Amino acid sequence: MKTLYLDCFSGISGDMMIGALLDIGGDPEWLKSELKKLQIDEEYELQWEKVVKNGITSTKFDVLLKDDHHHEHNHDHGHDHYHGHNHDHEHDHNHNHNHEHSHDHGHDHNHAHDHNHAHDHNHEHDHHHTHHHHHRTYKDIVKLIESADFSSEVTETALQIFKKIGEAEGHIHGVPLDKVHFHEVGAVDSIIDIVGTAILIHQLEIKKVISSSIPVGTGRIRIDHGIYPVPAPATLEMLKGVPIEQSDVRFELTTPTGAAIVAVLTEEFSTLPSMEVKAIGYGAGTKTFKDHPNVLRVVIGE
Repeated sequence: MKTLYLDCFSGISGDMMIGALLDIGGDPEWLKSELKKLQIDEEYELQWEKVVKNGITSTKFDVLLKDDHHHEHNHDHGHDHYHGHNHDHEHDHNHNHNHEHSHDHGHDHNHAHDHNHAHDHNHEHDHHHTHHHHHRTYKDIVKLIESADFSSEVTETALQIFKKIGEAEGHIHGVPLDKVHFHEVGAVDSIIDIVGTAILIHQLEIKKVISSSIPVGTGRIRIDHGIYPVPAPATLEMLKGVPIEQSDVRFELTTPTGAAIVAVLTEEFSTLPSMEVKAIGYGAGTKTFKDHPNVLRVVIGE
């Protein structure tokens, strides 16, 4: 049985997952053409490149929101975490500046600062998380995915991952699923990361996913609602039933999008299983750590 093993020694985010799946043989042109079915391609561009993280060549995948050049960075964070927060940081650093926060926090602000550029993007970005549409609700995202004419397997996988996030956010904020606003998640980049993961998992004909335990990191992050401990509340909610691993890294290693992907796709958690290894891929995270490569390692075996 074609099995995918997720070796999450540095956590997992949406962009790390897509980078790793492209690195192991996922077809980027197929990914691009399938994502066009969402009909939101005027909002973003995709970028992927080989980078070296602490000596390991890996694929860095980013969603660039249109108009916001700078952003590129964002993506990273963005998405994945769509939460914004987290990521933000990561990136933030990167660009930090203006945006960083911007997004980071919360979109809203973004603008705020954003002023700088503000406008345009600002929203944009914000949108980024939010995108122009301001907030996309859970129902909006379901409609977007269901009307995209993907294969039934891709549609089902993407909807399950979004539902996991929607239920966690709804539970934390005390809101019914249909009323959940994905300010963070609705970000274009989270949609791309989640739907893109579904597209590539099925293109690679993966039949089973096994994962290591999940390090979440430690410290504090700023999200829309203030400063929270790592892991963010929604991330922890989605990791119920998933073995998490203690880590001294003061950073959000696992983002909400990454947590949702692992929780939905993984059938069992273990160390590297007995298998004949066929392919290995590495997906780069945004931040660089001193002591270990910030990459997600994936292994395909039989």
